[in-house]
Amino acid sequence: MNWQIIITAFGIGLLSSFHCVGMCGAIALSIPTPNHSILKKALHILAYNFGRIVTYSCMGILFGLLGRQMNILGFQRWFSIAAGVFILIAMFQMKTQSKSFHFIRLVWLQNGITKMISAFINNKSLYGTLMLGIANGLLPCGLVYLAITGALAVGSILGGGIFMAAFGLGTLPALFLVSYFGFFISLNIRNKIKKTMPFVIASMAVLLILRGIGLGIPIISPSVVATQGQVIGCH
Repeated sequence: MNWQIIITAFGIGLLSSFHCVGMCGAIALSIPTPNHSILKKALHILAYNFGRIVTYSCMGILFGLLGRQMNILGFQRWFSIAAGVFILIAMFQMKTQSKSFHFIRLVWLQNGITKMISAFINNKSLYGTLMLGIANGLLPCGLVYLAITGALAVGSILGGGIFMAAFGLGTLPALFLVSYFGFFISLNIRNKIKKTMPFVIASMAVLLILRGIGLGIPIISPSVVATQGQVIGCH
């Protein structure tokens, strides 16, 4: 795993955070901190966001493990190409609002997560705030699904975890500001940043495709040397 992948994951998270503000801003603003000191308020907000990042990292480890098995079986390069193509198609759908396909919604899972959020949203302890963040990280989200696709394509357990952690850290600044100051970034700024998101996502997709093709370009598209049945270590 190279630093370009990590930066891409962080960039996707950073731009995705403006989507998060719209979708999960109400939860971020509901963190029970109004009577806390400045330090305690910051700690609760960080605990909430740390919980989300823990959830994302665990997802990355899980799907990184799956990607590693594909790597061992010799399917990793093909999956990397397929993941890149999938992301490009998903980006096109988001841009054109096409209904050619949609993400699967697990209603029973979403209902369970909603109940978990309800149980902790009024808990004023640091533990309760942490658990609220962990539960929020489990909510179905198309952009998280895209990040998971990237974690799968990384092809290692540690790499998948780092990828999703970088994605989660990218979402931190905007959600921290929303929770702490209680305001939303202006619609004009959000729209301008939103316009750049497809280009960042497309860059990630192209990078995944190039890594799968193996053109022999250092870092960007290294030559494929792994063979079927070779055990690939976590790195």
